[in-house]
Amino acid sequence: MLPLPRGEYEVFLSFRGPDVRTTFADFLYEYLDHSKIRTFIDEEELHKGEDIAPSLVHAIEESKIYIPILSKDYAASKWCLQELALMVRCFKQGKGHVILPIFYMVEPRDVRRQVGAYEEAFRGHVEEYDAAMVEEWKEALAEVGKMKGWHVTEIHKQGAIIDDVFSKVWSQLTRNYTLVTDELVGIDSHVGKVTELLELNRGGPKIVGIHGMGGIGKTAIAKAIYNKVCAQFNRHCFLKDVRETLSDKKGGVLALQNAVISSILRSNDHQVADDDEGIHVIRNRVCKQKVLIVIDDVDDRFRFEKIFGRLENFSSGSRFIVTTRDKRAIELFQEYELYEPKGMSEEHSFQLFARHAFGVDCPPDDYVDLSNEFVRVVEGLPLALKVIGSLLFRKDKSFWKAKLRQLEDVPPSELQEVLKIGYSELTLEEKQVFLDIACFFIGEEKERPFYMWSDCGFHPEITINTLILRSLIKVNNSGEGGEFWMHDHVRDLGRAIVRDEDTRRPWKRSRIWNTEDALNILTHEKGTDRLEAMRINMEDENAEELTSRHFVKLFGLRYLEVVGGGLVGNFRGILPNIRWFQLHDCTSIPDDLDMKKLVVFDITNCPVTDDWRAWNRFNKDAQKLKVVDLTSCYNLTRAPDFSRGRSLELICLFGCTQMSGQLHIGNSSRNLTTLNLAYTRITELRGDVRTLPKLQVLNAGHTSLRELPNDLYRLSSLERLDLGLEMREESKLKKVVPRLPTSLKQLSLSSSRVPNLLELWNLEELCFKHCDDLEIPGDIWRLSKLKSLELSFCSCESLLLEDGSEMASLPSSLTHLDISTCSPLERLPSLANLVHLKEMQLRAVGVSDIPGLGELKMLETLEIYHAPNLTHLDGVQCLAALKTLTLQGCPVLEKLPSLSNLTKLHSLTISFCKLLSEIQGLGQGESWEHDLLEMEIRGCPSLAIGQGTILLAFRSGLGKLKKLVLDLSEIHEHHIPTLDLSGLHNVQEVSITGSSWLTKVEGLEKLESLESLCMSNCTSIRELSCGAGLKNLKDLQLDGCTQLTKVSGLERLESLDFLNMSGCRAMEELPSLSMLSSLTTLNIEGWTQLNEVVQLDTSESLRLLSMGGCTSIKELELSGLFDLETLIIDGCTQLAEVTGMEGLQQLEWVDMSSCPSLEELPNLPRNISILNIDQCEELSEVMGLLSLEPSLKELRMYNCSSVKNLPDLSGFMQLSWLDIRGCIQLSEVTGIERLESLDAVYMD
Repeated sequence: MLPLPRGEYEVFLSFRGPDVRTTFADFLYEYLDHSKIRTFIDEEELHKGEDIAPSLVHAIEESKIYIPILSKDYAASKWCLQELALMVRCFKQGKGHVILPIFYMVEPRDVRRQVGAYEEAFRGHVEEYDAAMVEEWKEALAEVGKMKGWHVTEIHKQGAIIDDVFSKVWSQLTRNYTLVTDELVGIDSHVGKVTELLELNRGGPKIVGIHGMGGIGKTAIAKAIYNKVCAQFNRHCFLKDVRETLSDKKGGVLALQNAVISSILRSNDHQVADDDEGIHVIRNRVCKQKVLIVIDDVDDRFRFEKIFGRLENFSSGSRFIVTTRDKRAIELFQEYELYEPKGMSEEHSFQLFARHAFGVDCPPDDYVDLSNEFVRVVEGLPLALKVIGSLLFRKDKSFWKAKLRQLEDVPPSELQEVLKIGYSELTLEEKQVFLDIACFFIGEEKERPFYMWSDCGFHPEITINTLILRSLIKVNNSGEGGEFWMHDHVRDLGRAIVRDEDTRRPWKRSRIWNTEDALNILTHEKGTDRLEAMRINMEDENAEELTSRHFVKLFGLRYLEVVGGGLVGNFRGILPNIRWFQLHDCTSIPDDLDMKKLVVFDITNCPVTDDWRAWNRFNKDAQKLKVVDLTSCYNLTRAPDFSRGRSLELICLFGCTQMSGQLHIGNSSRNLTTLNLAYTRITELRGDVRTLPKLQVLNAGHTSLRELPNDLYRLSSLERLDLGLEMREESKLKKVVPRLPTSLKQLSLSSSRVPNLLELWNLEELCFKHCDDLEIPGDIWRLSKLKSLELSFCSCESLLLEDGSEMASLPSSLTHLDISTCSPLERLPSLANLVHLKEMQLRAVGVSDIPGLGELKMLETLEIYHAPNLTHLDGVQCLAALKTLTLQGCPVLEKLPSLSNLTKLHSLTISFCKLLSEIQGLGQGESWEHDLLEMEIRGCPSLAIGQGTILLAFRSGLGKLKKLVLDLSEIHEHHIPTLDLSGLHNVQEVSITGSSWLTKVEGLEKLESLESLCMSNCTSIRELSCGAGLKNLKDLQLDGCTQLTKVSGLERLESLDFLNMSGCRAMEELPSLSMLSSLTTLNIEGWTQLNEVVQLDTSESLRLLSMGGCTSIKELELSGLFDLETLIIDGCTQLAEVTGMEGLQQLEWVDMSSCPSLEELPNLPRNISILNIDQCEELSEVMGLLSLEPSLKELRMYNCSSVKNLPDLSGFMQLSWLDIRGCIQLSEVTGIERLESLDAVYMD
């Protein structure tokens, strides 16, 4: 199962409390939270003051997905509007944020246009708030109102919508978390060949195997394919390290089943206790979805049927990719396709080897022959080429020749033996560290293991560097200190070396990482002094407690990690050599642990209290202790006293939300380097800071600190200080901070004055947040090392100096400048001296121009959001290095200089610039054809689209463009009825919407790379030609094209997955869909001229069919839609007969409301859970509902005035919602009193 991304929050939920707090919002939050999706829910107590609280800003900036619930009174809340504006700003930055709006009892168009209740709310806002701020709110609503989301009305089933929202959230969170190595040369060709074998456009489930020797790149190929095609499936799952999981004889199959079930069903509620139950859940729940499952690294012990059941049970279109080193594992399948990647070509092998052996692509002349010999012997295995090449780096020829002779005796197929050659050259200390990483620290940050290894005499600074140079490990930079990464074959080598220490008796090995082995050793008390490190996950084994007697023989143990359960008993004298003691989520913690050699103490999320007896022993016994981590120890109300911890280097109290009062900085904490108090309620730091000469990091963000020690400047080693606080009014820090140490490199604060800023000559990053009347020292330009400057929510008209004058310039060393939500700011200093500046963001500022803009020769990114007073951008034409230009919400900007010189521009976004009349220079010059990749223009009603400007660029000047978004809803160009897109050869996404004058779009048939085409609300288009060239088109949206009568070539769009033509009321005939084997969604709502639907039943892949408002349809045949899950045919006023539904076993939701010609229910399949037949006034016979007894959850029959009898309801045990209001002839309802699951009943 793929991991979800790290971070404090993943989803930010914004709503207007009184509207939806106790209903929809709470249900949605509970659903997300129950599924372990970290969701920030806005609380009313945070709505104080004029601006949104810093905690809200932080939550929005950190979250990946935003869900605003736009209800009737949403716009009445200024805080909701501020939140929404910030969401849109983050979304526009293009850093992966996603907005998923929910329109709750309001029309999206009312939100978009701010009419109705929204118009009334803004009448008050205009009078009370700054005009620029109000305009930003309106633009945010307009932007979100155009986005795809969910429209909740009284007739909609909110439970189903919440489930749909959750599915979308999960899909977004898991979309990009399987990463592909960038070191496998030629991977694209492998991906293409396997994709062909998958036959994604054909029905039926299928297995494709990838077989090859270790290290050839099978997993990298599988990951690349997974990333490329997973969006084409309803659910997907990547099972890694299957061979290793199955080595756990007791729980391997069960672990895989639960991983599949939780990933595909997106919930941990369905975890199973045995293999048979797993098969049952998979057959009845997982198999109903069209799934993609990658099963990585299997061996001949793998049995598909034991884990998944029979292949034919899976939904049509499901695909399995299996990677293996053992061909027998694939041959056990009855039906499969096999792909066997060959080794790298000789040319690529030579290049890869040279990079690692010499650091360049080609070796010196006198090493060419030797290099060729190594390439020949390794036979194109990328991992072996890297490891052996790294081993030879800077070694003489005699060493090379000796290793070549050794390598020639090992066949390349024995990859571990090849890799062991590199391992054998390590020192004893390097081997120890290597084995620790292979067994315990892959994916972990490197900092803490360093402490343990140093205490053991392993010299980690030297050994880690050697392991990196030998290509045995990597240190990724995703964490602050970097995380360890190791290829699975290198990991297997390390673990095999440990197993070989004693193949039959695990208790005589040095390391135990398998929980089953660990519990077997402990429960039978078999341990020896050779055992150095052990990991136990008690949650996996449902174990409750371990006692001290289990550890009696493990007096050589230096590393112990326990998750879940608890440790009880007398531990005095036991584990005398323990260096690393880590308990996570444990219920009990020993208070007599031997601490004499303890280096790392981590009890994250454990219920330790203030009166825990061991606290007093830390100062006395733990003289080697380096790390104390009490993250989220929620029962602690005060900080423990570590004042005598002479060796302490890191104290983490993050998230101890009940911890308040003072934190005493003792007289002996002289080695402390990191102190993290974030998200506690600590109010004061007490003690002499001179006792902290080595402190490098102090994180006091989001605490309740009122003041800092006046001698803080004496912290001569401090490099990072975060004081971005949720300040109280009485906090002195709100006005001024004390003198700061000159060693600082990163500083974040919420104070108006920093007296000694000019003394901070080492400062590299400076951030001011929520600073009132900000004053900056006059000589700030002298901060010659400052790289990043950020100001946000600061209320000042200009950047004022201490003497009240305006700042003349900023430090010339800046590479990043971000000024956000400083709406009173009207003037900037000249930026002409910022010759190194690469990124500049201005958001919600009042400036009219940007002085010195044209001198920023290194600028790559310029983003301006909501600048209501910006009148011109003089100098932008001189930014030769510019790659990204974004202008959003600049309502008085009339002209832009020519962009023809911006030869490196990749992304151009211009939106809501209401007076902008022309974009000059688009597509002029050959360089444009090679650079511009994305262009988006919205809400610019004055913009000329005429000949010689944008139109010309589409035909010839933007040949590399991949994304085009053009909103024409307010642009009136009646004399230009045609757009020619033939020059956009590489475009993948085109959105041209809202035009009332556009009658024709030419050149579509030439866009072979096009995957998504949206032409919504182009009301004058009558005909559209989709040529055979659109072979990759997956998403086609033509909704609201009211005059469209014909779409030629539609039947040839073999990759089409989503087709929305709702509101195309002039369409009289549905084109043939029989060849569209990938089509899953069809929306033809509002086709009032459509009399019949021919061959619809041949669309076997269809999952959603929406035909509401097709008022001329009289009968409907659905028998071939075997995968159909949702059917919407409401408002089909002449529909009298629906046939073929009884065989649609996947169908769960049916809306047949407002079909007054329907006299009896169709024959319904048994799995329907939601049925809406509201206002079917002629419907008299509903006894067919009995077939739905096992599954029906919601029955809506409002105003079915002809129904006289209902079946006895006592058997409908899952029914939770019943609406039979207006059924005036219904005389009796029986069995309702037995329905324990019934939550809502509406009846007259």
